[in-house]
Amino acid sequence: MKNSYDLQELTLSALLERSVSLYSERECVCYVDGEKMTYAHVYEKVRNVIRQLQSLGIGPGDHVALLSENMPHWSVAYFAITTMGAVAVPILPDFHASEVHHILKDSRSKGIFVSEKYLDTVLEQEENGLLFAIDISTLSMIEELNKPDLVSEKFEQFKKSMNELRETFLVSDAVSTQSDSVGAAEDDLAVLLYTSGTTGHSKGVMLTHKNLTSNAMSTRCVINTLPEDRFLSILPLAHTLECTVGMLVPFLHGSSVYYLNKVPTPTILLKAMQDVQPTYMLSVPLVIEKICKTKVFPKFQSNVIVRNLYKIPMFRKLIHRSAGKKLIESFGGQIRFFGIGGAPLSPLVERFLIEARFPYVIGYGLTETSPLLAGTPSGKPKLGSTGPAMDGVELKLHNYNPQTKEGEIIAKGPNIMVGYYKDPERTAEVLSEDGWFHTGDLGYFDDEGYLFISGRSKNLIIGPSGENIYPEQIEAVINEDECISDSLVFEQDGKLVARIHLDYERIDVKFSANKHADSELREDIDAYLEELRLTTNKKLASFKKISTFIEHSEPFVKTPTKKIKRYLYTS
Repeated sequence: MKNSYDLQELTLSALLERSVSLYSERECVCYVDGEKMTYAHVYEKVRNVIRQLQSLGIGPGDHVALLSENMPHWSVAYFAITTMGAVAVPILPDFHASEVHHILKDSRSKGIFVSEKYLDTVLEQEENGLLFAIDISTLSMIEELNKPDLVSEKFEQFKKSMNELRETFLVSDAVSTQSDSVGAAEDDLAVLLYTSGTTGHSKGVMLTHKNLTSNAMSTRCVINTLPEDRFLSILPLAHTLECTVGMLVPFLHGSSVYYLNKVPTPTILLKAMQDVQPTYMLSVPLVIEKICKTKVFPKFQSNVIVRNLYKIPMFRKLIHRSAGKKLIESFGGQIRFFGIGGAPLSPLVERFLIEARFPYVIGYGLTETSPLLAGTPSGKPKLGSTGPAMDGVELKLHNYNPQTKEGEIIAKGPNIMVGYYKDPERTAEVLSEDGWFHTGDLGYFDDEGYLFISGRSKNLIIGPSGENIYPEQIEAVINEDECISDSLVFEQDGKLVARIHLDYERIDVKFSANKHADSELREDIDAYLEELRLTTNKKLASFKKISTFIEHSEPFVKTPTKKIKRYLYTS
């Protein structure tokens, strides 16, 4: 067998074709309760879609969008677009309709693969520049969005042969030796991804074939992925973490990926984990934090004996170990890699995961870095750390402060984007001439090269005597309380203030809301917030103490990775 990393070139074409040659009859992409496709079947569908796109006039460098929930055909569309030399424009399903319309126009996408769920979003904007649309679930044309007079003179000929072509999607399962790829090069643009950051400014990130394939290959320093591994996909494929680690990595190693074909309610997700028994999952911190705060931690306070034993470190670790075994069983019993990224993980939750021996891995990176820059080696976590640099990635600190030992994290490697689309000025702000990417994150390294993130430089607050105050660290302390859903710390009139969004279901239970008048409940909540402020301040340095807690009744608006859009509340 070939070496699992033996790519003739760092392109998505090379990755796909090697995987098909090695794993053709293995299951590739599947629904949990439905269709399952082998690598050979996926490859043949990719080739057919390439012919379809070429018949529509799509060629190298043309942009084609993807707007859909996760499904097996998402990867078919993605590989068809990129391996023919065109550029995929994945759009996050969480984006507002206005953001979708902006992306379609700004990216100059000529066509789109869209699911029925998001078809109305595309249809409601007439001037979106699209020349055609393809139903991603069936890979057939959507007549309402086709403009044959503008697409290609071959369009009518293509429509007549559509039935024949559609049949080949269903019956062909052989791997052809003839490639329809036009031979995209390593440094050719493969993907244009629009971010929805905490600053409110959407940016089109340009990633090449080398960026993406090199980053997928670098995961070998974190864990050894096997053909027998089963991935359960719950993050949007249009998110860079899920696309690279949740799709390209299993494709690289011949693993199988399972998608939910229903809304992922807790009940449906729990059943899927029992059915699939996944060995791999990717998540944002919010998912595991919610499981711990609502299902795990309350049991540690269930009675006086457990509550008192829990205060003793030795017994706490034993309790955590027992709870960890049950948590692994709830995930199907076979999980060996639970990747967490996209936002900081609560220190309280991470300590539990370590002591519970739950096989979690923290990844750090950005869309601009394809995305991984650092990751904790499997089985070797450190509380609060994102781990050492990924293979092939250089990390160092810019504007290093010898007193705090912190600096801005900058990175260099084959995974760094080529720039922001049509925005050389903003590109120059983050990419130096010698190739170093400025992340905007502040952090430090320990003696073993493990990276620790302090916070975003743009969020940094300077204390009364010049101290560095990272609001994210204070928020982590506040959020430890079981009745806190979210918090946001910022500076107001020279003082630190925290907006608090409560978990109102738990508040109703805590204060027996159904038995008290609204005025009494209001008094209880106000007293509770003040008590929580005092308790929190006892855990903080004097220059980090919060002067006021403000109840924020509505959930905070967040990015797709569940980070609060801070600019909406602090400006």
